[in-house]
Amino acid sequence: MTRFPLRRLRLRSGEEHREAVRIELEPFDLGGERYLPVPHEVQAELAIAQATSGLVLQLRFETRLHGPCMRCLRDAVVDVRVDAREYHDADPAAGPELRSEYVVDDQLELSAWARDAIALALPDQILHAPDCKGLCPVCGKDLNDEPHEHEDVADDPRWAALEELRDRL
Repeated sequence: MTRFPLRRLRLRSGEEHREAVRIELEPFDLGGERYLPVPHEVQAELAIAQATSGLVLQLRFETRLHGPCMRCLRDAVVDVRVDAREYHDADPAAGPELRSEYVVDDQLELSAWARDAIALALPDQILHAPDCKGLCPVCGKDLNDEPHEHEDVADDPRWAALEELRDRL
């Protein structure tokens, strides 16, 4: 886990500190599948500005995620560009909405912040191709390789009583 020591900064109001940092990215699970950031360590730009009552934090980097396509389970690759901002009030009595959860004991938890920022930057679905057809719900074959249709399946006799009720309504 990558951390940045905030205690070493001696910023006055209005001053800014910029630094290139290497962040270790952790794999994460999404929808029951594991996605791996490649490379597992990225070069990022960290900017910390001193506001009147706290710190304005900014993190920028790019990475690539590898994992299964959400429709057909083929290998999928997603390029992710992160530009995240946080505010951390210096007053310990400030409400939780004014204090960053990534600042712990004067340390900025860069790996945790980067993981959450990646998750927010992801598309709704991770697909190997935008036109992925997925798997057949009947037989499970990949519809990208073998497009096909099945004849209508006969109704399950266990649902007959409910079908009868639906027809009466």
